[in-house]
Amino acid sequence: MHPQLGDRAQELVLPGNTQAFIDSPIYARTNGYLKRWYVDIGARVSKGQLLAEIETPELDQQLQQARADLGTAEANLNLSQITAARDENLLKTNSVSTQERDNAVNGNAANKATVQSNQANVARLEQLQSYEKVYAPFDGIITARETDIGALIDAGANAPKELFHIASITKLRVYVAVPEVYSVAAQSGAPADLTLDEYPGETFHGSLVRNSDAIDPASRTLLVEVDVENPGGRLKPGAYVQVHLKMPEGTRSLVVPANALLFRREGLQVGVVRDGKAELVRVRPGHDYGDSMEIVSGLEPTDDVILSPSDSLTSGTPVQISGSKKEGVDE
Repeated sequence: MHPQLGDRAQELVLPGNTQAFIDSPIYARTNGYLKRWYVDIGARVSKGQLLAEIETPELDQQLQQARADLGTAEANLNLSQITAARDENLLKTNSVSTQERDNAVNGNAANKATVQSNQANVARLEQLQSYEKVYAPFDGIITARETDIGALIDAGANAPKELFHIASITKLRVYVAVPEVYSVAAQSGAPADLTLDEYPGETFHGSLVRNSDAIDPASRTLLVEVDVENPGGRLKPGAYVQVHLKMPEGTRSLVVPANALLFRREGLQVGVVRDGKAELVRVRPGHDYGDSMEIVSGLEPTDDVILSPSDSLTSGTPVQISGSKKEGVDE
């Protein structure tokens, strides 16, 4: 028989894992105690929505003290400005010495720098105080709440504890490990279909957006990302899916029956008839369909393949092809 074109191999089906398009833990940026929380797991939140409030009594006191220090520095600056301006005028009539004028001018500059330093400190503490309110960084779903009212919030810890976990699932990423032999199917922009056991008979459509462009030496696979729209949220992050990739034109493989295969120490072989003699050809397998095997390389569509070859078949054995079906019979 002649090898058949591998129509079934034109669609490559591989397992994939879904991930949220954006998946982020939410941490506190200031120390204190959790005052209250407003969302729990499963809640859909919008960007900028208030998630929780933190009490920061120590920070509030530090900010109050910093504002008082700023007021003192501004008062000193105002006095030094007046003194410097007065000494400048008195120096014109030689009522004060040049040294006194210089001291007043430099003292005014120093007070101005002190005011700027205190202003920066107040701004820093006000920024930290703004972190008392925890907001959602993007639209998504709360997948975890790891805190409760009264819990100690330590933002400076070496391993800070997250408050919430939020995921954006309006679009999902699906990661697929494509075997090296089929890496030609991993073309950016190519369509990809997804099927799930929980939705029998239903297909979700996505597209291949990127690949790692490097073969993993451990698994000999190419990591591929497929993006799929999920506006209704029917697909869940972490779900197991089957990804259907279309093989590009020109990469058609061949399929031979399982009873044409020879498993020997030289590797997988197929017996073919060439010039009236048997020749054992080493082939590279692809998909195993049970009753047949996909052959990626080693055979040509015009080869005469010997079915059910005997274990004693060797290369060079004369073979006579008889019958319209061209059944290979070794002599």
